[in-house]
Amino acid sequence: MSSETGPALQLEGIGKRYRLGSYAGNNVGYGTLREEIFKRFRRQERRPEAERELWALRNVSFSVQPGERVGVIGRNGAGKSTLLKLLSRVTAPTEGRAEIRGRTAALLEVGTGFHPELTGRDNIVLNAAILGMNRREIVSRTDEIVEFAGVERFLDTPVKRYSSGMYLRLAFAVAAHLDPDILLIDEVLAVGDAEFQKKCLGRMEEIGKTGRTVVFVSHSMPAVLRLCDRVVLFDRGGVIADGSPQQVVRTYLDSGLGSSAERTWARDAAPGDDLVRLRAVRVRSGGVVTEEIEIRSPVEIEVEYWQVRDGDDLQPTVNLHVTNDDGVLLFVTNDRTDHEWRRTSRREGLVRAVCRIPGNFLAEGRHLVLAAISSYNPTRVHALETDAVAFQVVDRSVGDGVRGDYANEWPGVVRPMLEWHVRQSVDPKLRG
Repeated sequence: MSSETGPALQLEGIGKRYRLGSYAGNNVGYGTLREEIFKRFRRQERRPEAERELWALRNVSFSVQPGERVGVIGRNGAGKSTLLKLLSRVTAPTEGRAEIRGRTAALLEVGTGFHPELTGRDNIVLNAAILGMNRREIVSRTDEIVEFAGVERFLDTPVKRYSSGMYLRLAFAVAAHLDPDILLIDEVLAVGDAEFQKKCLGRMEEIGKTGRTVVFVSHSMPAVLRLCDRVVLFDRGGVIADGSPQQVVRTYLDSGLGSSAERTWARDAAPGDDLVRLRAVRVRSGGVVTEEIEIRSPVEIEVEYWQVRDGDDLQPTVNLHVTNDDGVLLFVTNDRTDHEWRRTSRREGLVRAVCRIPGNFLAEGRHLVLAAISSYNPTRVHALETDAVAFQVVDRSVGDGVRGDYANEWPGVVRPMLEWHVRQSVDPKLRG
């Protein structure tokens, strides 16, 4: 697509209003007797009109040029997913206009269009057709889709017998092998296990390099920094920053809208599965939960999770990925380093795991922590939270740290206090 044709996406004053407590289909079709009675009862308790309205987006205007890879970030409820639904025509704007030039494919809710009674092969055909592929494209891509998803053995099995991971892998593989002019992606990192997520990101990177327009909504700052050449920050339904990935991500994290030093979940809303549920992730220094860490101080990352049942066959392991805000993965560690815990039989209950990072190791700057709980043989990811917490390492340059009294920029992704031994041997002949 030539840039002479204008922007791939043009939004002018877009707004989307929802009415709280209303039925999505109350203007068409027929409701049940129970629904009708409930609606009549609710009419007697009407709140003022303004209290029953929610503007998910309001006065949003920006354009995306052909070939741009634009990341959309912001906290939950900022309006990111609503934006993609408008662009993919799942819902219509309440006000404003959106102009879209080119064939558009959207990966919003993975698996939309899959029929549980049909086989994997049949669902590839069905789902690909729903997402805009013609039959020639479907036939030519089927082998590639199946290989990417890794479900060859189960291709002729009804998908109702698939595990949730198999189901998600196949759905993503179909959507990721389209050839649209514009690709809309909502939180691809929610798909599958850690290995497949890496595969997904690789595929998204390939798509971006082909010159297609990509709009990518994500909570993962490293993924956004890696994949996008521009980032738009949303909050409360509006755009509050738009620019280079490094600049906007830093604005997001420094503003307090991004991850903080502590995340907790109620059990019924916690990330996890039927075996393990994540309860909390915290950053501590000196025994206190804090987002700012002095460079000489040790950092403790604490993870709490519920083990839902007993079982010697179940050996959950906490994994931490620590990344800087330039998207560089600094290191990965897990609790199998604790050999006594590794040999301990696991029982139902609350588990608290603490990883200690020594002082004078990390460089100054913002650090993001991905927390996951997995088990091995076979590998299974039970819970995963990207950018679970964040913390800022500060080097105040008081003279006894790595940088000493050197006040200018000190490069490097880590700043270890390494051991040095320096001696001098004086040659008398060189004196005087």
